[in-house]
Amino acid sequence: MSGLREKRVGIFCCLVLLVVSFTALYLRYVASLVPADSLLVASEGNLSINLDDTLNFGARQGVETRTSWKAPIIWEGMFDPKLYDQEHIQKKSSVALTVFAVGRYLDAYLKTFLTSAEQHFMLGLQVTYYVFTDQPDKVPHFELGPQRSLKVIQVEKHSRWQDISMMRMKTISDTIESEICHHCNYVFCFDVDQEFKGRFGSEALGDSVAQIHAWYYKTQKQSFTYDRNPKSKAFMESGDYYYHAALFGGLCEHVKKLADYCFLGIMEDKLNDVEALWHDESHLNKYFWLHKPTRLLSPEYCWDQVISDHRDINVIRLIWAPKHYDILRTK
Repeated sequence: MSGLREKRVGIFCCLVLLVVSFTALYLRYVASLVPADSLLVASEGNLSINLDDTLNFGARQGVETRTSWKAPIIWEGMFDPKLYDQEHIQKKSSVALTVFAVGRYLDAYLKTFLTSAEQHFMLGLQVTYYVFTDQPDKVPHFELGPQRSLKVIQVEKHSRWQDISMMRMKTISDTIESEICHHCNYVFCFDVDQEFKGRFGSEALGDSVAQIHAWYYKTQKQSFTYDRNPKSKAFMESGDYYYHAALFGGLCEHVKKLADYCFLGIMEDKLNDVEALWHDESHLNKYFWLHKPTRLLSPEYCWDQVISDHRDINVIRLIWAPKHYDILRTK
């Protein structure tokens, strides 16, 4: 009788152990489904939550605040900046900013871009600027704030500005693999002919971040300037939004996948003697059509002051600098 009782106790203990093991495995599986960047660091008396659960999607009337696949579109008034900054500081989030300043673009724009970034970009977080240029000795020197550093990487100057624009994708991918991923969680890639004007903070961080083009956020989809050439790898008949290649970002692995995709598409087009309508931007739009971004930035994050209707723009965070292509793009 005692032997039977012991056998039953043994079976019961095995069942308990089995249930506990399966529960642990299930919880680990569920945790793996949650994007790493959306979790808060658990502190004493504070449970981990999804930061984006705090977004107020109804705060902005008259503009779209969420995509059909439930990704947030970030506008002023939707988020608590102090909450986002506090949690990303606790997580020790680190951000790489890449920018290309080749040829005359260095003298025309780089100093303004970098000094304005120091005033507004990801303040409170560790930031590393990666400046790609054909003239390293001409990169301006200025005092950087705490937790900020700058690295200059020499690149080749291509004969055509279109090639400079398109080949940056390979350079970004290579640098993420060899350098950035060892030091930073996130990477944001910018065009140099821009200037920061307001907070560009941790609310912009996400797994895969796309910028809605300021000129197309209100227009009908049929007016989007996708590449319509079926011979190009960037060919699109329709899409969700029109994205601006002047700004994109996310976790290092996601940005590398985007850059690799665009570069391979560009090279395949070259083999077929094809060039996409808007170069790397056309390939970027194709990528985001196939691989939906998890976070979209409203035109507040990349605004053209030439646009007369700015009723939706409560805060201008980054502006397009004046373009002088007749001078900048001559040899």
